[in-house]
Amino acid sequence: METGGGAGGGLEDEAAQREREWEEAAEAVAYDSCTWPPPVVAVCGPGNSGKSAFSRLLLNTLITRYRKVGYLDIDVGQPEFTPPGFVSLHILEQQSRDLTILYLRNPNRCFFFGDVCAKRNPKLLLTYIFRLYDYFLKEFYCFREVDNPKKSAIPLVINTSGWVKGTGLHVLTEMLKYESPTHVIRVSTTVEHKNLPGGTFWMYQYDEDPPVNLVEIRAAHNSPRHLLVKKEARIIRDLRLIAYFRQCLPKDSNIFCFDDLVQGFVSIQPFQLRLSKVHVIDVHCQV
Repeated sequence: METGGGAGGGLEDEAAQREREWEEAAEAVAYDSCTWPPPVVAVCGPGNSGKSAFSRLLLNTLITRYRKVGYLDIDVGQPEFTPPGFVSLHILEQQSRDLTILYLRNPNRCFFFGDVCAKRNPKLLLTYIFRLYDYFLKEFYCFREVDNPKKSAIPLVINTSGWVKGTGLHVLTEMLKYESPTHVIRVSTTVEHKNLPGGTFWMYQYDEDPPVNLVEIRAAHNSPRHLLVKKEARIIRDLRLIAYFRQCLPKDSNIFCFDDLVQGFVSIQPFQLRLSKVHVIDVHCQV
């Protein structure tokens, strides 16, 4: 009994230590005196390492200081606020009270990539990412109107994919080159071969090192307990799709799975329009 209690106590101590490590990293990004202009932070690491959980913690910490924070979600497989297959930009003004709840938000701007993996068309995915980032710079990263709260610069958090090998690493590298974040959070696991390369791996060997702050944090598989949601990719994607299409059905509908969703749509009486009410207007010279 004593041995079991000691082991449990050791795990709790380790969890508490990692929780403090995460909180200190988030506060260092948000309250560092050198973070003007506001930080642009890329959170990177292998899948199921806690990137999304840390991103949510960082968002809450940044909102405390800046009141408004941008969130660029480029993880098409497990996005934070949209159904799978989307690349999206969100502007957040309220903290998440429960960081373990997954929920949908209407993005400020988004693109439908149409796949949960970048492998088939990484060039198109990068095009969408760059367009959203350029839009953020134009609309929300302004320095000429510092007295106008609607136009002043706000920080940006970039949630990246957990695919950090092969094509996934290529997409991440090109994104970091283009967006030149002020901070890169490198989440690492105990399995070294699954981790990202060390240092500023996205820069060429002879390039001048960019003014970037590299922050190393350990992956948290069981901690921080109040932040981390264990993800099974397929289940999470299904839940997000169901939640998205659930919005089209009456609020009192009981939807728990795809079969319920299909039955819900089947039960809705389709809109009917008499053919005599349809007017066809020819706007072409030749048909």
